[in-house]
Amino acid sequence: MDLLFRKGVNRLHNQEKEINRYFEQMDRSYFIDENKELASLDQALSIGYGQTISQPTLVLKMTLELGLSPESRVLEIGTGSGFQTALLAAFSDTVYTVEHIKALHERAKEKLQEAEFTNIHFKQGNGSRGWREKAPFDRIMVTAAAPEIPEQLLEQLKNGGKMIIPIGGPHNQDLTLIEKDEEGEITSTFIMPVVFVGLIGGED
Repeated sequence: MDLLFRKGVNRLHNQEKEINRYFEQMDRSYFIDENKELASLDQALSIGYGQTISQPTLVLKMTLELGLSPESRVLEIGTGSGFQTALLAAFSDTVYTVEHIKALHERAKEKLQEAEFTNIHFKQGNGSRGWREKAPFDRIMVTAAAPEIPEQLLEQLKNGGKMIIPIGGPHNQDLTLIEKDEEGEITSTFIMPVVFVGLIGGED
């Protein structure tokens, strides 16, 4: 095996181990205000306003599939409870997170700042538009379902970047890995069937 390739594989494996280790010690109950006694269960839970915090195993899988690095600039669409945001921020350079619902935006911002994260930037607005002023992004995590990939998110994904997004209708979607190569060509890979709440706010 080529030495450079082997070093890259080892780095990826070490990153996955570190993410798993960090994830195991995260307190999910910190990110929800009700039903805290259910936080240890591997299931989605309501966080109000018709939104949910995903089951822990799905949060972990999506994070690992994204292939984070310490240099990654990450866009997250759907801050929600802030649980996924915290995991992304722990293994990236910077996270830019967008939440459509004002109350959730404010609550997650308060919790994450209280937890002393300093590399997270918050915005309330239409997630399907991304955050053009801060683009391009190395990685994009979309935690709500869309019938198709929002064009503005594709445009804001850097060449060589990756995006995780649920694609489909309201009751079933395909969790999909989108990769943009160095020439800007797009490929998509099915990961698993999922059910997410819908992405609020269409492109305009």
